[in-house]
Amino acid sequence: MANSTVTSYAEALFAIAAAEGDLNAVEEELFQFAQAFRSNNELSSTLADQTVPVSGRQQVVEDLLNGKASATTTALVSMLVGAGRAAELPAIVEALVERSAASRNKDVATVRSVVDLTADQKDRLATAINIRTGKAVEIKVVIDPTVLGGAVTQIGDEIIDGSVRRRLNQLRESFR
Repeated sequence: MANSTVTSYAEALFAIAAAEGDLNAVEEELFQFAQAFRSNNELSSTLADQTVPVSGRQQVVEDLLNGKASATTTALVSMLVGAGRAAELPAIVEALVERSAASRNKDVATVRSVVDLTADQKDRLATAINIRTGKAVEIKVVIDPTVLGGAVTQIGDEIIDGSVRRRLNQLRESFR
């Protein structure tokens, strides 16, 4: 469960993105930025380093996102960094994504895969998850080279492991 500060920031970001009229695009851009932030120690430590002037940290954000994200997304990330909330950015974005999906009466299914999924693959996976769990979901893909192949899907606390790694482990166990 997210703490009240994280929830408050997520609600504020949601309201701003919705007011700007590009909620889906901003949500996806923030999600992708949060994934990059999580996977890049240099980026996360730089943006969270309180000894680096705020203007310098915000310039890093603007340089990284210039031409790759909307002005709204850039401003929101810059605002979080300026407010000293960079370390909480992934949690804030996760809460925003959940809030956004809930506004459409859906749950979030985070899919870890070695490659990005096409729109058709996401649609088929969402349909399969709906059939299996009875939940309407929005698919968020996290590129994870440790998966090897297949995908690992998490919906709340439920994990559906369709990875090659799991299948190899099952095969290994069957030979013992």
